Amino acid sequence: MLDRTALEALTRRPLPFLGSAWPWRCAAYLLASAVPGAAVGVAAFATIPLGVVAAPVVLALCLPLVAWFERRRLRLVDGVPLPETPDRRRREAGLAVLTVLGLWWIDLIMLGFTVGGPVVLMLSPVVQPEAEPGIAAVGSAAGVLLLPVAAYTITAWGGARGAMARAMLAPQGSELNEVLRSRARLVDAFEVERRRIERDLHDGAQQRLVSLSMALGLARLDLPDDSPAGRMVGQAHEEAKRALAELRELIRGVHSQVLTDRGLGAAVRDVAGRSPVPVDVDVELPGRLPAPVEVTAYYVVSEALTNLARHSRATRGAVTGRVEGGTLVVEVRDDGVGGADPARGTGLTGLADRLAVVDGRLSLSSPSGGPTLIRVEIPCAW
Repeated sequence: MLDRTALEALTRRPLPFLGSAWPWRCAAYLLASAVPGAAVGVAAFATIPLGVVAAPVVLALCLPLVAWFERRRLRLVDGVPLPETPDRRRREAGLAVLTVLGLWWIDLIMLGFTVGGPVVLMLSPVVQPEAEPGIAAVGSAAGVLLLPVAAYTITAWGGARGAMARAMLAPQGSELNEVLRSRARLVDAFEVERRRIERDLHDGAQQRLVSLSMALGLARLDLPDDSPAGRMVGQAHEEAKRALAELRELIRGVHSQVLTDRGLGAAVRDVAGRSPVPVDVDVELPGRLPAPVEVTAYYVVSEALTNLARHSRATRGAVTGRVEGGTLVVEVRDDGVGGADPARGTGLTGLADRLAVVDGRLSLSSPSGGPTLIRVEIPCAW
């Protein structure tokens, strides 16, 4: 598995971890804190002839450089791309202020103590030539043994420091929002593609089948019914009519033109009327709802009625729809055997995922023996 952050690398087994580049990358990340420290030093040196009052001004001029540097050096310990947020500049400035005021010297002190201790012990014979050879040798051995501990300490601190920087630059909520927006864009693109396919089928293949059916019908009129040619043309005519009917059903499944022209209520009555199981429809809406709400609700009702016909062994179903407090509430009931379970692949998981795109919610009640109730709630404030 490819580790994307220093904290993920710490979960490796010791030998693969110590042989990786992560301890060195974290050491470089912490050592790079000398750059913000240098910015502070330059600001302090520049204010000597200008007076103490000029210190905040000079320091503020250094903050954009520190913010740019902090965002880019984060790649050393965190390889996950940062999402763009509307308040990016403000967050970068906050991290830069925190780094300049305290984090840079904490990083350097941590690195110095972690690495300096083992190095000093390893150089005991050189640093303390008057020490006894045995004690110096033990000190050098202890320094060598502490190097793996130093590698873990540096990586842990560098990873924690990077996680804190990421939390300031892109909080978890912003990444989740970006995922939701991306999923919404995919659903919108899918819906546009569905409409394009529906339009191509309606204007292309369906019109050709209509023309073929008419031509076969006219040819059938000119031939005796009991002749071999008449029987073959008659069979071809019937097959063309069946293909045309199936194509129309396919077009309705791809995209409901009734939904586009007349709204959700009419579209639900249309799909219920084509269900092999009798379905009572009671949908009363104040008017047209936002397009994403209508499309999602229609998709859910259509899929729920398909599941009703295929799996429930019901003799009757019912669909109700109301707008309550700015929320569309749709319920689909049946008197079947119940026992609907999303884990068994009845399409309920897909319905919940589709609803999540529009901040909707799906509730299911389906005890063994029935009845089954699917309740859908979709906010209408789009």
